[in-house]
Amino acid sequence: MAPVLPLALPPQPRIRLAQGLWLLSWGLALAGGLTLLCSGHLLVQLLHLRTFLAPSCPFAALPQVALAAGAVALCTGLAGAGASRASLDAARYPPWRRVLGPLLVAGTAGGGGLLVLSLALALALPGSLDSGLEEGLGAAMAHYKDTEVPGHCHAKRLLDELQLRHHCCGRHGFKDWFGVQWVSSRYLDPNDQDVVDRIQSNVEGLYLIDGVPFSCCNPHSPRPCLQDRLSDPHAHPLFDPRQPNLNLWAQGCHRVLLGHLQGLASTLGSVLAVTFLLQTPVLLGLRYLQTALEGLGGVIDGEGETQGYLFPGGLRHRLKTAWLQGGAAHRPAPGEAPPEEAPPREDPPEA
Repeated sequence: MAPVLPLALPPQPRIRLAQGLWLLSWGLALAGGLTLLCSGHLLVQLLHLRTFLAPSCPFAALPQVALAAGAVALCTGLAGAGASRASLDAARYPPWRRVLGPLLVAGTAGGGGLLVLSLALALALPGSLDSGLEEGLGAAMAHYKDTEVPGHCHAKRLLDELQLRHHCCGRHGFKDWFGVQWVSSRYLDPNDQDVVDRIQSNVEGLYLIDGVPFSCCNPHSPRPCLQDRLSDPHAHPLFDPRQPNLNLWAQGCHRVLLGHLQGLASTLGSVLAVTFLLQTPVLLGLRYLQTALEGLGGVIDGEGETQGYLFPGGLRHRLKTAWLQGGAAHRPAPGEAPPEEAPPREDPPEA
């Protein structure tokens, strides 16, 4: 039976194949290392920003799968470089004869599958960030005041750090703070009539003001930051509400974080694509090199002409035969009636 996709490999082309595989394998190892770095960086960013991302958002699966794919690609590249270099040395190749088979299976099934899965996640999951950040930032702002509530006592500090570090304010803008109570109840005077009126005028009993936390202030402003009574045109005569960026950060944190995380995901997707494009020829070349050397009985300095292939012809024949036999066992041939069952044999009467 003829093998699948045979390729003639005389000594000189076989040597050039091994040398090219050595270079490609080191490129694959480098790409696998970059995949590990990019996915690790994205995972660390998600750990820092998990407070502002909905727990149901599946985006965290991307760096985890990419980490596994990068580790397999790195190991495949290092092993491929060692095997291709050993195929040029008669004294170093024999131990690799037992390694190349499992390496090709693991690299194709494990590494290839993980790379395809991570590429699919890199294309599909960034769209889930929009709703995940929308829900997560809204919950964080709602718990900003809960500095003494277990489980939410760090929401204020984390949100202040987020707005200061990323130069953003609110979810979509500074006016988002007008719709949530961000002042803790411990700082409200229950005897103050203004506080009582504000709480009673709200259906949910919240203390709402047209102000923002200090972390929304732009330190580069030429004037002192204005944090309260921002919707009152007579409260601050010199304040122009059409240019709030003179005092407050103009962008919302949703837009800033969405662009930041999607940019990291895009970079990771590009590195994954390069890794996949390198791993495919490395695995194919190693398979051709392995089968060509096995055709010479493992003697790498043999002068005889041999050929490499992807699959032996017998494998395809066995799979085809098993498929045909499996189908024939479940249905009768055309025009052939099913065999009739023999009638039960009666025992002769006793004398």
